[in-house]
Amino acid sequence: MKAAILFLRPFTRRMPTSRGCGRFLTAVVAVVVGLSSMVGQVNASPVRGPTKPATFNGPNGRQARWVLAENQKPGTTSWQISGAQTATGILGYTDMVQAQVGQRVTLYVSTEAPAFKVEAFRMGYYHGRGARLVWRSKELAGSQQATCPVTPGINMVQCAWKASLSLLVTKQWVQGEYLLKLVGSEGQQSYVPLTVWAPASRATYVIMDPVLTTQVFNPFGGYDLYQGATPCAPKVYPCSTRARVVSFDRPYGYGNGAGTYLTLVYPLTRLAEEDGLDVTYWTDITLATDGGALRHHTVLISAGHDEEWSLAMRDAAVTAAQSGVNLIFFGASAILRKVRLEASPLGADRQIVNYRDPQQDPLYGTDDAQVSQNQWIQPPANWSPSELLGANYIGFDNSPTAAPLVDSDPPSWLFAGTGLTQGQAIPSVLSNDFQAYQPSAPNPANVEILSHSPVQVELHGESFADTTYYTMASSEAGVFQSGTTEWIPSLAPCVPAQVDCPATSLAKLTDNLLRVFGQGPVGLRHPSVANWQQFYP
Repeated sequence: MKAAILFLRPFTRRMPTSRGCGRFLTAVVAVVVGLSSMVGQVNASPVRGPTKPATFNGPNGRQARWVLAENQKPGTTSWQISGAQTATGILGYTDMVQAQVGQRVTLYVSTEAPAFKVEAFRMGYYHGRGARLVWRSKELAGSQQATCPVTPGINMVQCAWKASLSLLVTKQWVQGEYLLKLVGSEGQQSYVPLTVWAPASRATYVIMDPVLTTQVFNPFGGYDLYQGATPCAPKVYPCSTRARVVSFDRPYGYGNGAGTYLTLVYPLTRLAEEDGLDVTYWTDITLATDGGALRHHTVLISAGHDEEWSLAMRDAAVTAAQSGVNLIFFGASAILRKVRLEASPLGADRQIVNYRDPQQDPLYGTDDAQVSQNQWIQPPANWSPSELLGANYIGFDNSPTAAPLVDSDPPSWLFAGTGLTQGQAIPSVLSNDFQAYQPSAPNPANVEILSHSPVQVELHGESFADTTYYTMASSEAGVFQSGTTEWIPSLAPCVPAQVDCPATSLAKLTDNLLRVFGQGPVGLRHPSVANWQQFYP
């Protein structure tokens, strides 16, 4: 209305004679009407073209504009650890494995440096640099924290350090996987992982970081679920001096504090964000505590080495698949061991319980539904992972040479665009843990074996690792399992001198998988065709 007043002022200064008054009033009315129309146009939203959808189908899967925009921001390589590091130079942990915007995260840091700072990097693609700096603390006084005690009987290492600092997860912390880089004033460096998750997300893909498995292999303080501080008896497995309970209230004693994240999860994150996929991020604790939220997503992706599962996790995944959510398991030995979560002094779900021998578990005979055990397939659970996965764990091989992934199903959508024909292979993919179809196991009826690859299994000799796929008749959901723990590590960019690099070919397979699974229940477009009889007559 201010604009109208400014336009009318010249007219009011030159008042016309009475003979011209009628014409003047007519003109004023016309001007006011015109100006009213102008004011309405000024106040109204500008005319725009059709709003672009937030997500859309891309060449490698369902894309999200926010992920594409995020990875156009400046990246940096300063997230990487530089220089020689020692085990006690600087290390830390948080009171939350995962957090959401609005929550405050406390860090506990021990360092030999007189001062330190913390830098938060969101991991992604970022023009190939791999991460973006989101936040940096001020410089803080450093100190060496107390030795972490061992709980007798269960050999649990659990620290009780003094808090070093806290940070508020603000809106600038975009959902994703973060590495908090601890930087000592004398060159000390290490990581503390943190997942920032968005409970309201409706993203197509959920990438799940298997932090339970990362923690049970954590050797910090001398004990994990597999080894103890004192030597194990020869040829005795599992080791009697192992921990029965492990705690998140301690640093990761491997991977420069990141555990297995950089090898078993990050290469997939990098690929997904380079492709601009509509992705959100969970840990397996999210699946255990908020697994019902899977109904809001299309695909659950189990990354890395994901062998520790609680009853709540299994039930959430089974329920989701039965309702049409597709499942991808990129690591062999998935859902191998049955665990349960308990609280620590820092909060809920921070202790992982697995006595390996269910009869040693205090819950045995009183709450068999929650009792921990070495494998799900054993009593009292009596449940075979093959019922969901279409394959079972068959063993491991720690030899330095990885075996090739063989194209055993050439018509399959998985190998489209690779140029591979039947019997040809992608080199250097299969190593460490293996999964295979077992005809005697309780499998879905229509399992399609995509790759049947010769491998060496320790203690068993020659065998085969199987990449399998099937679709559920009831929901049309698809379930894929890779057959190897090394699928995601094989996506990492190869060094220039590396011979037989699998990254490019395997990335094509992964893109095919994410594109097909991201379109909804896979059975509607690519129903599996049972072919396991060809390999196991």
